[in-house]
Amino acid sequence: MSDRVIIFDTTLRDGEQALAASLTVKEKLQIALALERLGVDVMEVGFPVSSPGDFKSVQTIAQTIKNSRVCALARALEKDIDAAAQALSVADQFRIHTFISTSTIHVESKLKRSFDDVLAMAVHAVKYARRFTDDVEFSCEDAGRTPIDNLCRMVEAAITAGARTINIPDTVGYTIPSEFGGIIQTLFNRVPNIDQAVISVHCHDDLGLSVANSITAVEMGARQVECTINGIGERAGNCSLEEIAMILSTRKGLLDLDCGINAKEIHRTSSLVSQLCNMPIQANKAIVGTNAFSHSSGIHQDGMLKAKNTYEIMTPESIGLNRNNLNMTSRSGRHVIKHRMEEMGYLVTDYDMDSLYDQFLKLADKKGQVFDYDLEALVFMESQAQDDDNYELQHMMVHSDSTEGVATATVRIVVDGEQRTEAATGNGPVDAAYNAIARATGRDINITSYKLGAKGEGQNALGQVDITAKYNGQNFHGVGLATDVVESSAQALIHVMNLTYRADKVADFKQQIHKNRELGGV
Repeated sequence: MSDRVIIFDTTLRDGEQALAASLTVKEKLQIALALERLGVDVMEVGFPVSSPGDFKSVQTIAQTIKNSRVCALARALEKDIDAAAQALSVADQFRIHTFISTSTIHVESKLKRSFDDVLAMAVHAVKYARRFTDDVEFSCEDAGRTPIDNLCRMVEAAITAGARTINIPDTVGYTIPSEFGGIIQTLFNRVPNIDQAVISVHCHDDLGLSVANSITAVEMGARQVECTINGIGERAGNCSLEEIAMILSTRKGLLDLDCGINAKEIHRTSSLVSQLCNMPIQANKAIVGTNAFSHSSGIHQDGMLKAKNTYEIMTPESIGLNRNNLNMTSRSGRHVIKHRMEEMGYLVTDYDMDSLYDQFLKLADKKGQVFDYDLEALVFMESQAQDDDNYELQHMMVHSDSTEGVATATVRIVVDGEQRTEAATGNGPVDAAYNAIARATGRDINITSYKLGAKGEGQNALGQVDITAKYNGQNFHGVGLATDVVESSAQALIHVMNLTYRADKVADFKQQIHKNRELGGV
């Protein structure tokens, strides 16, 4: 049996399903490129039949990613498999992942079929998918609650039909490690052709056991783990990729297993996913939480001063968290900025040096000192800019009268290439700024969530604002970063407005196509 565990990342499929606002194609590509640098073997990037947007994102990622295998999900239906194959066809190599429910409650209540009917559908789906690729994965949805005899029958039939990876999901996070490990062990003992496929596991965290179940399954012979960055996903989430990777690394002496993850990319990838998905990481989260390498107890601190490994079983540097937050000033040259970016693991192709340096100088003039996290924030904000942005905030002035409880804001915004200046009042500076922006743009945005946070620590922190807004029945996520909270709030709203503007353009384009078809045009 292989001593290497395949890491199958489903952040962009299962993880993205749990978000309040869908990611844009550009944001999904950013995450995919980060996953490629991280070294994931397979990345599941979407469900192409579900929407034109998902189809486009899968296709875009498939034609860009070269060092990881790109995978798409499909139900055990020909139309789903056709969509997946079409979206993935631009890739040199790809995987189709098809699935069907196998537990009694799913078969009878959801599918309303007999198990034999479901078995026949699974076999047909695998054979059909093999027309497009020899890399077909089949999942027994809700395997954790499937009668073991039925599960053995399904696994054997899927392998015979041509599946080269068989996934055993604990879809609802129901099992405990000894139970789930027993299922995997039984499959190896009872399925005669099991040596012809890689056994995979996909565990959810409803009882907080997804990582424990996955590691137990690996000990029983599974050689692929399906997981997500930061453990994001449906309900309580999925098995956490960073935890699996660091367990295999830290406990190699016990498990004697490897994976291809470049651990020094963990912290950066985790931060990117948290930022783009608008899902903060809890402070005590293993591996990537802000407290993961903090020591408060006097006894612990004393031990750390004497020998770090007294209370640290891994180092911050091992996951790419550099303790050296070198400060920079407006006197720092480009070579210093380039050096710091390289130290943090960024390639010169990850950012535009001219743009970054210009933004760095502006920030340095405001703050005096600029830190590593500031540079990363600037790169992130640059990545959010689009060539077809319709709105740009050029200037803003806010006055607040604390005695009257009224604030006034004046904004100058570029709209459709023309400058517009408007003023408005509000019950606070942010409210006034938002009212002025709404007047200038003429765009009605319903903000459903407003979150204020910080990038960095203490007086040197940047104010970060994340907003979620509903527009035409869709949710959109905007982010703003600035030394001033009101400015970052305004940037977040402008970000959302540009997203909704592009959504309108797409909707208009689809409507025009529909009209042309009705008129018999092209």
